[in-house]
Amino acid sequence: MPELSRQRLEIAHTGPVVRILQLTDCHLDGQPGGRLLGMDTDHSLRAVIDQARRDIGEADLVLATGDLADGGAPAAYSRLRGYLDALCPRQFWLPGNHDDRGAMAAQAGGAELLPFELRIGGWQILLLDSQIPGEIGGELGAEQLAMLDRALGEAASEGLHSLVCLHHQPVPIGCAWLDEQRVRDADQLFRVLEGRPGVRALLWGHIHQEVDRMRGDLRLLATPSTCVQFAPGSEDFQADDRPPGYRWLNLHADGRLETGVSRVRGVTFELNLHQRGYLSK
Repeated sequence: MPELSRQRLEIAHTGPVVRILQLTDCHLDGQPGGRLLGMDTDHSLRAVIDQARRDIGEADLVLATGDLADGGAPAAYSRLRGYLDALCPRQFWLPGNHDDRGAMAAQAGGAELLPFELRIGGWQILLLDSQIPGEIGGELGAEQLAMLDRALGEAASEGLHSLVCLHHQPVPIGCAWLDEQRVRDADQLFRVLEGRPGVRALLWGHIHQEVDRMRGDLRLLATPSTCVQFAPGSEDFQADDRPPGYRWLNLHADGRLETGVSRVRGVTFELNLHQRGYLSK
């Protein structure tokens, strides 16, 4: 596990609702026009951004939750930042298994893109790094789990509501090939979260499909990719023909969380549904 960010950012906000857009698993290539299973991932990301601007208008911040570049090419992160700046300049990134965290940090010109904690509008947003460099699956590690526990304790004492974000899924989702890649220490994660009523939701990417379910009082949320989708319930790798999409979240000052997924409409994408494999990292 690389050195962990401990940065906390306080974001000024007025109004009763914090409006967030989550974009994930963009898989941008080092060169514009790179393709994943035949899909041009720059084209699909721009289409998702255009859809979000039509649907939502202006957001307070964007969360980009990993696998943002295929192979971690610096040029991919440069293009990503430009694309997202057109949607909302207040953007925050998480590394996925395909990313190079060092290249992400270099693109940030500092640490403002990769903080550990955000505070905005009575909410605490925690950005956990589940990347294991060189491996496909995820892990948080004892140090980061201890940081999470301390941060949640501080939030509880200050009356904040919490949204916890990461890249890899912490629960089985019914796809055998993907469930092998979930967070190794998810049991420890949930032990930290138990008994924390201020934690409203756990949000992730990686699985290229939508999840919205409850674990007790905790809402579990996953989001479609901005490019290729994976078929729910698949034993082995299988792409899905559903269009790319994003998630919107409205965080209310009283702790209510509203959310939904929107997919691109009116755009045709090339996609090879017959490819039976995927990239190794």
